[in-house]
Amino acid sequence: MPFDFITPLDRRQYPSQKWDRYASDVMPLWIADMDFSAPPAVTRALAERVAHPVYGYAKPSEGLDDSLCDWSREHYGWEVPRDAIVWLPGVVPALHLASLALTSPGAGVVTTTPIYPPFLKVAQKTGRLAQMAPLAEPETQGGPWRLDLEALEAAITPETELLLWCHPHNPTGRVWREEELEALAELVERHDLLVVSDELHADLVVDPTARHIPLASLNERLAARCVTLWAPSKTFNTAGLTFACAVITDPKLRARFTGAANGLMPDTNVLGMAATEAAWREGEPWRQELLSVLRDNLDLLESHVARWDGVSMSRPQATYLAWLDMRKAGLGESPQQTLLEECDVALSDGADFGWPGFVRLNYGTTRVQLEKALQQMDERLQKG
Repeated sequence: MPFDFITPLDRRQYPSQKWDRYASDVMPLWIADMDFSAPPAVTRALAERVAHPVYGYAKPSEGLDDSLCDWSREHYGWEVPRDAIVWLPGVVPALHLASLALTSPGAGVVTTTPIYPPFLKVAQKTGRLAQMAPLAEPETQGGPWRLDLEALEAAITPETELLLWCHPHNPTGRVWREEELEALAELVERHDLLVVSDELHADLVVDPTARHIPLASLNERLAARCVTLWAPSKTFNTAGLTFACAVITDPKLRARFTGAANGLMPDTNVLGMAATEAAWREGEPWRQELLSVLRDNLDLLESHVARWDGVSMSRPQATYLAWLDMRKAGLGESPQQTLLEECDVALSDGADFGWPGFVRLNYGTTRVQLEKALQQMDERLQKG
């Protein structure tokens, strides 16, 4: 392979949330942070920028804007207007900012569960009303998670002003089909909602038969209601550089969002800008190799899950995250804690996503590290 996705790196050499949270003998497969080196193009761009010894306030360049527009056009056929781009220090801050900027105090903010934990905290932290609707569980073991429009509609009240949408979905890995998105768009228009669509994992579709469709690309009416959040951080493993963007095509909506950002959001990160442009300009060969590695890792994970008693998994279509149902595995109230204590493997607790009894496993790591963790889990979970 032209890129090294094999050699484990010592990530404890520098402080790491993923590797420092637990004891040194624990295999960490929890936070959405891969163990692979960033693309060589990114590290070269960072080295070039660091060589200039002034790191003061910076302004996003036209080249940076163009890199996003070109990537969107080439990969999704979505023409992003340059003036619709708002550069940000991260997706999670933008979720909270959108709630503050685009809704009234006490308004309802609705989302589906299970969901990436920050979604569940946005309403509370911004003085809004949290409203939740469950996704439909797989109809058959290993089948896909489904959007339950009836449950979502039942959660919406006259107070609801904003939908927080995750697409592709974290933690289930679903890539929403066009007909599902069309049905969602109809519901959004009928209830006069605004939408924040977190599309952070859009470039990590591991299922060759699936296709990511940006929500705002469906039609202009829906685009006028949308804030699309996007970044190269998950795809190219640059999350620590705290750089992302919002695409907001409606001028009035964009003005409300940027107006609220003043004083709450820091200026753009000079190193994040360099890494982002390099990733979108030169990172495609690396991304394709990454997707191949992730598919192989997913095959390995599936082969182990098939041997585990009382555990099931819907194969994710996107992300490097797997959502495992362990409610029948006999691991007690907290499977995550049991596996940590008995197998020395750290996973994300499903309770934090609104669904106790599940765990989220990050398979975005080297083959040898993933095999080690899965073998340790075999000892506790293997049938017979």
